[in-house]
Amino acid sequence: MARRRQLETPSPEALKEIEAGIDRDLSRGPGLRPPIADVVADAARHADPTPQADREAAARDKADAERLRDAASKGLVAVEIPLEDITADALNRDRIVLDEEEMQELMTSISVNGLRLPVEVFVPLNPEDAGRYALVSGYRRLTALRRLKALSGGERFQTIPAFVREPGSLANALVSMIEENEIRSGLSQYERGRAAASAVHDGVFPTVDEAVAVLFQNASKAKRSKIRSFALIHEELGDMLSHATGLNERQCLRLAAALRSGGAERLRAALERAEGRSAAEEWDALLPVIEDTEGAPQDPSRGGRPKTAQKVERSGKTRVASGITIEREFGPGGYAIRFSGGDVTAELVDTVMDNVRHLLAHGG
Repeated sequence: MARRRQLETPSPEALKEIEAGIDRDLSRGPGLRPPIADVVADAARHADPTPQADREAAARDKADAERLRDAASKGLVAVEIPLEDITADALNRDRIVLDEEEMQELMTSISVNGLRLPVEVFVPLNPEDAGRYALVSGYRRLTALRRLKALSGGERFQTIPAFVREPGSLANALVSMIEENEIRSGLSQYERGRAAASAVHDGVFPTVDEAVAVLFQNASKAKRSKIRSFALIHEELGDMLSHATGLNERQCLRLAAALRSGGAERLRAALERAEGRSAAEEWDALLPVIEDTEGAPQDPSRGGRPKTAQKVERSGKTRVASGITIEREFGPGGYAIRFSGGDVTAELVDTVMDNVRHLLAHGG
């Protein structure tokens, strides 16, 4: 009779090995894996235990992040930039005079309320010369912050909010700068001409005509014509005029006409004698030369519309008391008496006119 073999309970290690073998066999054979196993595994992979409200918040955060990245790429997000990282003169500034009273008001406003409007900067192609950031607009705001920082001993106002623009070209940066200043605080007549002339000097535009057409594209045709005249003044006399921004439009136009009539050398000599003491004295020094050239033919190559030459006959100057000279002129408009000299005043001319009227009234 066969002897029965006694069965032994397998050890835990043996059971694990048996289970692993069964799993391997099932995975090898097609159709042996229960379908429910695939369903359960797929559900487990796609299950999200996060509550619905949290999932919605995460989606909003993702959309906000995408919008922020898009705005930042377009330069629409202000960033804090250290003041020393910004170079204000990388571009030739169109504004050359800052009103001190306005600057004090701006500094007070920033100190109390903070800076409400960021400046605009761009990353120059030559950071070793132009600095890490170059200023496009906001010269007054940057200057005010730098003054406030100095007054605080460097403890406050160390950074300034700025939009980092990508102007695409230096021309676009200049347009942005001029538009900002025209809107916020109008440029003087001379500053407009200087901006155009400087852009040509810097190689941004080949001619003043093209510079004016681009930089002041929204101005009327008449205004652009005047700006070309103001640019001529800067080209010829900019290095000698000490009070150029004090010239009004009429004075600028008369001065440009004198330059086109060939009076540049005499005007420069007059400015040298004036020594830039004041705006009034500077203009008084220029006026005799300007008046002497008025009516003379203009050089068409200097720009502007040439006027028809008017022949004017002069008798020659006669010196009278107190260093005053008088001169008789005759032209298409009739006779005129010209008074010259430092002591000529409006009161003196009025007195002479009263005497002339008295003389003519009595037939003398």
